[in-house]
Amino acid sequence: MLRTIETQTAPFSAPPSSASASSPPQAIWLLEQARAALEDDLGSARAMLDRLAAVLAPPGEARSFLPHFPARASGPARGGLAGWQIRAVAAHVEANLDGSLHVETLAALVGLSASYFCRAFKVSTGETPHAWIMRCRLEHAQGLMLETAESLAHIAAVCGLADQAHLTRLFRRHTGQTPHAWRRENRPWSRALVTGSLKRA
Repeated sequence: MLRTIETQTAPFSAPPSSASASSPPQAIWLLEQARAALEDDLGSARAMLDRLAAVLAPPGEARSFLPHFPARASGPARGGLAGWQIRAVAAHVEANLDGSLHVETLAALVGLSASYFCRAFKVSTGETPHAWIMRCRLEHAQGLMLETAESLAHIAAVCGLADQAHLTRLFRRHTGQTPHAWRRENRPWSRALVTGSLKRA
């Protein structure tokens, strides 16, 4: 699920001036987001905590964003992907969001045929590879909209979308808002808490 900031029920405030220098503003913002989502949307809370772990990871350490994969009590789901396969696909997608991503490439990455990979991926994640990739692109776009001043056309390009119109269509379909309206509504919270450009693995 794409990020939704509940400004009416969970207002955020800037961190106190006494906050430790070891807690970057982005980490504080992500922690507030996760806390706000805990009661209503565990999937979003888990995604925010994944990103928080990446923000706090020491330089050079492997980082992983695995948004909203369902938690399994023990081992992979029957007929699904193994843990290493999910991690390999997620890392490849994360590193190539600005370009084309093909099912055949992802399947070959984990040694499977495209058809088997698609079935196994949906068993493990509850989504088709295409739907998951599109959500990753949109979540990355949301982060850039909140944390940078880049134009929507530029954000669409670096997220692997055809153009601003493509971003707008997908964004409205998934959030019910245009990117411009969502950014205007939510950026005030981010401006006080986030400095610099989005840093992603």
